[in-house]
Amino acid sequence: MTAGQSTAGTARLTARAARTARAAGPCAAGTAALAGVAVLCLLAAGCSTGGTGTRDEGAAVTAPLERGVPTPATSAAPPVKTVDPAWLLRRDPKVSARIKAALKPCPEGAYPVDTSYGNLTGGSVPDVVVNVMTCGDAVGIGTYVYRETDRTYRCVFAVEEPAVYATIDRGELVLTQQVYAKGDPVAYPSGEDVVTYSWSGNRFTERYRVRNNYSSAVGDGAVQAPDGVDPTVPRQN
Repeated sequence: MTAGQSTAGTARLTARAARTARAAGPCAAGTAALAGVAVLCLLAAGCSTGGTGTRDEGAAVTAPLERGVPTPATSAAPPVKTVDPAWLLRRDPKVSARIKAALKPCPEGAYPVDTSYGNLTGGSVPDVVVNVMTCGDAVGIGTYVYRETDRTYRCVFAVEEPAVYATIDRGELVLTQQVYAKGDPVAYPSGEDVVTYSWSGNRFTERYRVRNNYSSAVGDGAVQAPDGVDPTVPRQN
């Protein structure tokens, strides 16, 4: 409805009310006049310049504020208690005299020993895995596991054979040993055995064994066995 249409309608309603008032007398005229004013107010409320009328916007809604998620406090892991592997091996009566004789610093001044720390036996202190190798070719010649009991390290696993190496994998001991056929050079074994051990009671028990056979199409030359070790002959403790 436009402003012009609103004004014309109002005039017609007002004139009709006046005629009715004149015909009915003074009282009716006053009533008609009031009716005309009421119509005028209704038209004024219902029609606006924009022609949209009034709207009920409803209650205002306040968006909730996001609260930050508190960051949990983290503490640094306690340092792992380390040991001197060479000192440990020399004082262990289970280590053969052959390994103890080979346990000498390499030309660089360091011992050919790898050490790993981890939970293998369920103790409160990490267990220690020690691998002894040759200096020149880093071929494993012995692997050991030590468990601390009453502040004393006790050997609970030992293998003293050529080309052996042990690691910790998700709480289990994984032993890898190269397999040599007669005439195999040290750098090119015929295969390897991968054996997984788990701690049970007071000792390690074998769980899995995998044999990997290598292709004989690679390798083009013999490599001398380190320190006079024959890789095809297992050593006795």
